Amino acid sequence: MFIFDKGKSYVFRVLSANKHGISDPSEITEPIQPQDTVVVPSAPGRVVATRNTKTSVVVQWDKPKHEEDLYGYYIDYSVVGSNHWEPSNHKPIKYNRFVVHGLETGEQYVFRVKAVNAVGFSENSQESEAITVQAALTCPSYPHGITLLNCDGHSMTLGWKAPKYSGGSPILGYYMDKREANHQNWHEVNSSLITQTIYTVEDLTEDAFYEFKVAAANLVGIGQPSDPSEHFKCKAWTMPEPGPAYGLTICEVRNSSLVLLWKAPVYEGKSPITGYLVDYKEVDAEDWITANEKPTSKRYYKVTDLHEGHTYVFKVRAVNDAGVGKSSEISEPVLVEARPGTKEIFSGVDDEGNIYLAFECKEATDASHFAWGKSYEEIDDSDKFKIETEGNHSKLYFKNPDKSDLGTYSISVSDTDGVSSSFVMDEEELERLMALSNEIKNPTIPLKSELAYEILEKGQVRFWIQAESLSPNSTYRFVINDKEVENSDRHKMNCDRSNGIIEMVMDRFTIDNEGTYTVQIQDGKAKNQSSLVLIGDAFKAVLAESELQRKEFLRKQGPHFSEFLYWEVTEECEVLLACKVANTKKETVFKWYKDGSGIDVDEMPDLQKGECHLSIPRLSRNDEGVYKATLSDDRGHDVSTLELSGKVYDDIILALSRISGKSASPLKILCTEEGIRLQCFLKYYNEEMKVNWSHRDSKISSGEKMKIGGGEDVAWLQIREPTEKDKGNYTFEIFGDKESYKRTLDLSGQGIFLRPYVHGEFSWIKQNLLEIIRGMAVKKEIIGGLPDVVTIMDGKTLNLTCTVFGNPDPEVVWFKNDKAFECNEHYVFSLEQGKYASLTIKGVSSEDSGKYSIHVKNKYGGETVDVTVSVYRHGEKMPEIKPGQLAKPRPIPPSEDVLKPEGTAK
Repeated sequence: MFIFDKGKSYVFRVLSANKHGISDPSEITEPIQPQDTVVVPSAPGRVVATRNTKTSVVVQWDKPKHEEDLYGYYIDYSVVGSNHWEPSNHKPIKYNRFVVHGLETGEQYVFRVKAVNAVGFSENSQESEAITVQAALTCPSYPHGITLLNCDGHSMTLGWKAPKYSGGSPILGYYMDKREANHQNWHEVNSSLITQTIYTVEDLTEDAFYEFKVAAANLVGIGQPSDPSEHFKCKAWTMPEPGPAYGLTICEVRNSSLVLLWKAPVYEGKSPITGYLVDYKEVDAEDWITANEKPTSKRYYKVTDLHEGHTYVFKVRAVNDAGVGKSSEISEPVLVEARPGTKEIFSGVDDEGNIYLAFECKEATDASHFAWGKSYEEIDDSDKFKIETEGNHSKLYFKNPDKSDLGTYSISVSDTDGVSSSFVMDEEELERLMALSNEIKNPTIPLKSELAYEILEKGQVRFWIQAESLSPNSTYRFVINDKEVENSDRHKMNCDRSNGIIEMVMDRFTIDNEGTYTVQIQDGKAKNQSSLVLIGDAFKAVLAESELQRKEFLRKQGPHFSEFLYWEVTEECEVLLACKVANTKKETVFKWYKDGSGIDVDEMPDLQKGECHLSIPRLSRNDEGVYKATLSDDRGHDVSTLELSGKVYDDIILALSRISGKSASPLKILCTEEGIRLQCFLKYYNEEMKVNWSHRDSKISSGEKMKIGGGEDVAWLQIREPTEKDKGNYTFEIFGDKESYKRTLDLSGQGIFLRPYVHGEFSWIKQNLLEIIRGMAVKKEIIGGLPDVVTIMDGKTLNLTCTVFGNPDPEVVWFKNDKAFECNEHYVFSLEQGKYASLTIKGVSSEDSGKYSIHVKNKYGGETVDVTVSVYRHGEKMPEIKPGQLAKPRPIPPSEDVLKPEGTAK
């Protein structure tokens, strides 16, 4: 801190130093005279913002009380309601007026200012009043496009386009001047404002040429006049074709389309106008393109398929029966490109249920007019529509919407760069809006569930409904058969508003309660109701269920069955009848009955355990009947019955089949005197079980050849006198309640059957069994084996043949009268191909009569077949021949080592 003399000036310089020494001095400052202490400036005074352009505002403010030594001011701005401030300048400005640029047209802003000096910043000034960014008021721009629309030789009707900008204030009207061609002076046509963009100028000289100009006026004043029109000749129009359309307006410019509007020609020609042709071309092109092949009867047309970023011009030609009329004035060039931030009309329903179309235009000024139209004709029907415009928002309300309101709606905003949009109100959209309107005008309380009922434990009927939500002030009422019922012991009502549940419990539901039940709810303006019809079968079902629940409740007051009689099958194929009991005591008595008679059981059930069983070890038809269990004590009596017959019996058999089928053994063979028997052993077998035997995938029916049967634990198939045809796969199948179980045996091996020895107890032989197939006797009528008796005349030759099989190959021996005899010229033995065994007796005589036997055997056993031969002499009467019978084979036991059990020494 240094002390200086006031009134003297000082200069300063600075040197720096480190361990190596002191630097050279800095440059000397300007002379500085000591003054009093400087403090931060006070805040600027009142801030005023005024309109300037579409994107800027002029901000002015009062200077601070102490403005000495100020560096300048900083200006901040904020969108109204955002509380977010942005700086307008990055360097302090010296003056107390500043133009803030880069603002959004139509948006509202507030401004504040702060001052700055060497010490720092002042506090912020108070905020300015909100201002909407719009251009400042000026005179209108000039009209353009003056067109001659009609001429009768003494007057001309002219049309023109309104100025592009109104100057921020509505256009009040137009002034027109005229002059004859080549004259210097202009003459006023009208002394009072023309309020339309069309006017008929009277008292003109026929065949003279005239030119005109038009100026627009607003509150600020009269704007610049238009350019002079071309020279128009005052000669009556008599052509049969229409005159030009006029007032071409381009709106709804988007990236590849726009909408063109026009007004009908003043001069129609000799017949009414039937339509219009729309032509367009790019600005630099020579050839015009007609947008519509057929003339449109409307005075608007949407031109599509335009190229984004290209500039086009348009014209319109009217058509009548005489042909195509004069072309309209060519439009101003239009750049086909959607403006940034383009908005569209949107539909909605307000809080009162009114349907509307709305549009927002931030470019709108105080002078802008929102022009709503239907089919691009301005709407002026106050009975159907109401228009409300506030600031840069406008709404079109439908007073009584119906199908007549379908169509295309449009809006254009004047005093903008052509801001416009359209909206198609189709049937689907109108229905959506009307449904939403109805919901708002007639609000309903949303329901989670409609009116329903449930039967309570004691047989009471509870009616209930649940709303999405209910306020504390909501009300409800129950109506039965159009009569409201009051809360009472008979009809107990309750409303849990926190959960939205309303209920009514009827203590006793009787035959008198048939009808329609309705609950009505009201919560403020919102209402709803729900009904439940209990008539006819629906009512009978509720009544029956209510009475059943009441009876059940009373039944359960004493000892009772918590589960009534049912059946189950154990893994040992034992059928159990079971039930469960509850609310018993030591004095409670339990009894079993069948068909009304008591059943003696070895041990009474322990009722405290809650379960009782009755066992049927091996079910049969004798066990069919009605089974009953009873419970009783001083508190009451309960009964449970089960009829074990019909479908119940069949279902038990199926369940037994399932358990038994799982236990089925592989198929085994048992040889019997009649043939062979295929056997399957099971835990339990009943002939009423559904089983199938099949051979080579063909089902076998029980008969004389193949017989199906079984015992308590076995199912079998008896094959009588098997033949080679009986070879193949055999399948046994038993059907349970959900699936079937199969066992299969292939009898296509070397050997099939073995005759029993002594007691016939041999079962399946695992390998290489002897197979004997009886052959054909001499007499052709005997088929399938050797006959037991053969009669033959002496001198003839007798041949006995049969086929033998075996593995190992069998030994074949022939016997006569139980004695083996040798082969000679008279007796010839043969064994062809190892399987065709034959005995031939040449020139038989009476000495050849007797018993002949063939003996076939290998180590697994064999068979012997006897044939009696009877010889009669030549000339004797042939003995009467009885129908032949097949000789029955006798078994031969296997060798001893084969009979030994598996695993023993041989």
